[in-house]
Amino acid sequence: MLVWPTGGARRRLTNTFPPEKTSLRVRFPVTGAGLLAAAVTGLLIAGPAGTAAALALGLTARHFWRAQRQQRNQLALAEELAAGLRLFTAQLRTGAHPAAAAEGAAEEAGAQTADLFRQMATAARLGGDVAATLTEYPAARGLQQPLRRLARAWQLAERHGAPLADLLESVRRDLARRCAFQRDTAAKLAGPRATAGVLVVLPVLGLVLGEGIGAAPLALLTGTWYGQLLLVVGTALLCAGMLWTIRLTTSVVAP
Repeated sequence: MLVWPTGGARRRLTNTFPPEKTSLRVRFPVTGAGLLAAAVTGLLIAGPAGTAAALALGLTARHFWRAQRQQRNQLALAEELAAGLRLFTAQLRTGAHPAAAAEGAAEEAGAQTADLFRQMATAARLGGDVAATLTEYPAARGLQQPLRRLARAWQLAERHGAPLADLLESVRRDLARRCAFQRDTAAKLAGPRATAGVLVVLPVLGLVLGEGIGAAPLALLTGTWYGQLLLVVGTALLCAGMLWTIRLTTSVVAP
């Protein structure tokens, strides 16, 4: 866990090496093999209820990692789009054609949004529907709302003759403010997330403390039918609390 690659490291390596020669896809820490190992370990330690508890905890942990990674990816995509729009509007203000401006933005934009600007340039050059290109872009993971706002701004400029650069700049400023708000909210939620992590560990510490004072809670949980039932119910409540905490801490304003 100490040497797990961060998002910044992946971005630096992606910029250093060509994408086709770089494989930086990070899998979730809780894989299928990990779940199987946890299930077997739970079976050996606490019987069938231990298997159910281990699987529930593993699936909850995987859901947590997926939610965290999705949130980081969406924020990175939104920030790349905002940076590309800054270049795009700057070239529009110099008098460049929208197709040429989109091509220039694609050359300087991030790897994940460059293809979007290239498709915009192609549609603008051929006289196609750029707004439809924005709303139907297939790889817009987490960018549906910003692209819809861009499409509406483009349609407004085409129908009413409003300055395209001004409209797109307003969308870019709004997107940049949303990204800043999301980063600020994520930083402020670090404390509640740490508290939730402590609360998750407390039941385990309670078992250890019980064993230390001679109460033998593990023997109760593993050797009796009602102990097995209590283990399943307790794990279910613990996972429900974790899922509810994840939902509360990730329900921020999406870019």
